This record gives sequence, C-alpha cells and structure tokens, in this order.
Amino acid sequence: MANLARHDPSSLARFDPFGDIDDLFRGFFVRPALMEGQQQQQMQIKMDVKEDDNAYIVHADIPGVKKEDIQVNIEGNQVSISAESKMEKEEKEDEKVLRSGCYYGKVARSFALGHEVDETQAQAKYTDGVLELTLPKKPGAASKKLDIQ
Repeated sequence: MANLARHDPSSLARFDPFGDIDDLFRGFFVRPALMEGQQQQQMQIKMDVKEDDNAYIVHADIPGVKKEDIQVNIEGNQVSISAESKMEKEEKEDEKVLRSGCYYGKVARSFALGHEVDETQAQAKYTDGVLELTLPKKPGAASKKLDIQ
C-alpha cells in the first residue's frame, strides 16, 4: 500500500517571500491593499473575569468607545458585551486634505459563567476605556459536586 501524505493548502496562503510588506508602506499617504490570505486587524474586547463567593467581577478593555455606545445583556448565566466604535480623523494643511481616516465598527463578545447572575443587582462602570461589571450570583443557584462511586 502506498504511503499517504497530508497537505494543508492554507499553509501556502501564509507564505510571504518579501517579509512584512506593511512595514515598507507604513507612514505613506495610502495604505497598501491586503495580500491574499492576510486579515485586517480588528478591534477586540479583551477581558479578565474574577470570581468570589458572591459575585463575578469582569474587566473588559474597550478603548476609544463612548459609554453610550456599549451594551451589556444578561440572560441567566450568559453575558454579552457589544460596543460600536466611531472614529473620524482628518488632517489638513492649507485647506488641502492630506489624510483622512474613518473607522466604523462593531465588536461583541459573549461568555457563560458557572452560576446564574442576579441581573437586578448587577452593576456596570466605564472608566478610562475599561468596563467593570459586578455580577452577583443568584441565590440558590449553587452547583453541586457529585461523588463518583
């Protein structure tokens, strides 16, 4: 029987014989088009989740967003955070537009917790690009560990 070898065609899409071509054009007036297989870097919500006996504490990094553009939804033990970013920047010199940049985007992240959240007692605070959620655990929703026989 013949030996079979696996081939991953996506590995060729990551091959770039010229190195990081974005560095070559950084700082010019136009941004180079993306090469095939490259992805545009998007805004992401990075977060830390801590737990104590009574609540979960979530710190989510969402810089450059107004607090009015952030939404938090809680359903049982499911928490969803979404934010809409709007950024417009224009540089002028002698009434000629030299550079104009606009970014409109939406980012979202959902996660499940080990206990249901008491949404009536939940609190949210947004300071310096960090969203802090205090999510109290619902009473009586404690999990039980089963003994294996």
